Amino acid sequence: MTDSVIDLGVLRHGPDPDPSPRPPRAHGRQLRAALVALLALLTLAAAGAPPPRQVVLTLPVRPGADVLVDGDLFVVIEPTSTPSSQQRRLAAYRLPGGEPAWQMPLSGEARYWGIFPLGGLLMLTGYEIGPQGRDTTTIALDRATGAYRWQQPGSASKLVDGNLLLSSGGESEPSVLRAVDPCCGTVRWQLPATTAEISPHETARGIDRLIFSPPTGPVEVRDATTGVVLTRSDLRPADGGRFGLQVMDDLLLALDRGSGTVTAYGLDQLDRRWIRPNVNVDFALDCGLVLCLRTGSNRLQALDPATGEVRWSSSRWGWAWGHEDRLLANVLGRGDSSDRFVVLDALTGQEVADLGRWDLYELSQGGRLVGTRKHPDGGVLVGEVDVLAGEVRVLDVLRDATGECQVISYHLLCSGPSGTYRLWQLPV
Repeated sequence: MTDSVIDLGVLRHGPDPDPSPRPPRAHGRQLRAALVALLALLTLAAAGAPPPRQVVLTLPVRPGADVLVDGDLFVVIEPTSTPSSQQRRLAAYRLPGGEPAWQMPLSGEARYWGIFPLGGLLMLTGYEIGPQGRDTTTIALDRATGAYRWQQPGSASKLVDGNLLLSSGGESEPSVLRAVDPCCGTVRWQLPATTAEISPHETARGIDRLIFSPPTGPVEVRDATTGVVLTRSDLRPADGGRFGLQVMDDLLLALDRGSGTVTAYGLDQLDRRWIRPNVNVDFALDCGLVLCLRTGSNRLQALDPATGEVRWSSSRWGWAWGHEDRLLANVLGRGDSSDRFVVLDALTGQEVADLGRWDLYELSQGGRLVGTRKHPDGGVLVGEVDVLAGEVRVLDVLRDATGECQVISYHLLCSGPSGTYRLWQLPV
């Protein structure tokens, strides 16, 4: 097996367009494009030597560029200055060789960009964070030629029927939702502006339901492909106070932080399943076989999702992610740039393996986990984490990399000497 490295020249990559204090959910979220968690690797000695490296290629990337990858396309969004204005240029190159595919001026202005493929299209969503909140724009391009198809306000998410959900507003402004045909941007349905908090229910094929929680009035579950209300119920606490909602698989959790109560409802009928009193919950995490609650006392509680009973509780772990009958958890502590991670038995909380301190990246929704850390002899060590086995397979040592890595699709982008960046294709 061989790998390829592309020298990208000088590049400044901005932060994730939607930074969040929480780790990514097991089912992932849109663009949330560039979503990154931290992880660790267990043992490296038995994995053998890394494969030989191919010739380094150079691509024209200017300072201030945004880099995106979709399959065999390497896409660069870079600023180009003109006497009267500044306009960004979009250029695509074929991987692994770096041959030019197409280029075009970008018709939208944004600070951060995310990308995902949909059929024969590339969907680009631009984010501009201002004093009034976040403005978003979605542009549809022909993947083969870069030809412009359509552009509309809002960020795009896939629906289970193949259409797109565009969401604009939110935060300090009312939210507007509409579903559009990706081929041409034709509106399939649209809802009036609302001040309700909106939570999607995501599946492997896309979003199938939307949960609306207005400041006053009943909670509604809507069909995401039609916008039609499927069920509604008043879930407000007895004192009429505000509460938060989180979607966890087939459950809807109502978090009443005033009384310290967590109530679970079935997502289909909003029927009450169980109540857990006397718990100050910051948020919930989907931990596979168990439901994890992160409490205000810095404890991680694992509940039986069917009954709400506590299976185990610990103050050692900060976050957790479910992997079948195992959990990947990080260890609470400070003083290091990377988190230390362990593997736990999901049902008992017993520690199965200590994975050390590394940075982790999820290659795809619910997919492979790749970790990096600086090699003691220089460069960056890259390995693939197997949570179920509690071990890691070494993929390579990037001798020319100095750190600051990130995953873009199935490629690893790391900074190199003299401000350069290099793109490494991860083995399949």
